Amino acid sequence: MLFGDMLALTSSSFLTYRMRSFLTGLGIAIGIAAVILLTSIGEGLHQFMLSEFSQFGTNIISVQPGKTQTQGLNVGIFGSVRPLTLEDADALRRLPYVEYVIPGVAGTAELRANGRARRTMVLGEGRDFGKAFTMKVRSGSFWTDEDNEQARAQAVIGAKIQQELFAGTNPLGQYLRVGGQRYRVIGVMESKGQILGMDMDDAVFIPAARAMEMFNRPGLMEVNVSYRADVDADTVIRILTERLKERHGREDFTLISQEQALEVLSSVLDILTFAVGALGGISLLVGAVGILTIMTMAVTERTAEIGLLRALGAQEKQVLTLFLGEAILLSALGGIMGLAVGIGIAQTVHFFAPSFPVHTPWLYVFLAELTAVTIGLAAGVAPALRAARLDPVEALHAE
Repeated sequence: MLFGDMLALTSSSFLTYRMRSFLTGLGIAIGIAAVILLTSIGEGLHQFMLSEFSQFGTNIISVQPGKTQTQGLNVGIFGSVRPLTLEDADALRRLPYVEYVIPGVAGTAELRANGRARRTMVLGEGRDFGKAFTMKVRSGSFWTDEDNEQARAQAVIGAKIQQELFAGTNPLGQYLRVGGQRYRVIGVMESKGQILGMDMDDAVFIPAARAMEMFNRPGLMEVNVSYRADVDADTVIRILTERLKERHGREDFTLISQEQALEVLSSVLDILTFAVGALGGISLLVGAVGILTIMTMAVTERTAEIGLLRALGAQEKQVLTLFLGEAILLSALGGIMGLAVGIGIAQTVHFFAPSFPVHTPWLYVFLAELTAVTIGLAAGVAPALRAARLDPVEALHAE
């Protein structure tokens, strides 16, 4: 039996039972479409989260008070026996490979200016905050006072704060009250939008020393260290650890590099994407059962045809290949239909909601189609073996 003959027989089977073939392929198509749609959303969320996280920069190491590994919980937020201080930040600033050191304190407070009030996020940061976190000042600048303990009452405001409290005027040089204290505006940040749920435009930046006093904190919430891009993160972590242990007498702090955080986040999101895809893949089992049922019926209905093929010299292997080919072709066509539907829905969602993260990697498309073909092959084995093992004489008697 030539390949062309086998292809003709397979095609004639589909044409003879059009509706049955379509419904069987539809079962595979629905499963593949579900997998593609769900993994597209999962991968879109993956890329969105990594993009949001990376906006702060990648060469960053966060130093937090409290030893997470030994205590099971980072107690820096609630206070620790030996808090991180501005002096610790100054000591880290003098280490090799370090570019910027940003002491950090955060809280919320009421802002008042020009007879208007607004409660918003207050970030106590170091003078190099914008440089370390790739955030630009649109007008004015950050403070340049290097004496953190005597930091002046200066503030840099977000774009939304300017619109709400200083609409129609130039805020530079004007005063606003932050938590009841008077600050002079020396800069306005470029619009940044939301990052990980935080609206950076609706924030005011003040010196860390002032924020510690405002929120009555004994120490810093964290110290962010920006290091040179050509240096390995582990090297910088080792140097930072040694210096802080010298100052604290013990390792009562936690260091987390941006690389480590991104790796953990990426791993979690990969698992989430796989789990979502696997959940959609359950529907493929329905398609597999459909192919198994249809191919079993086909063997029963075409018993006489199988007997005739065997009588004309077709070997068991050729009959086996014929029915396996039908199952594979049926599932492959269903897979292609499912890919078209899944990708189409994903792109339609993205078109009407551009902010909704959707991304369909070609690897997932290939794996989805390969899965469809594999399911067709697996579901078609039993019926194909049954067809190949039919006795030619008994099969002809079925006519």
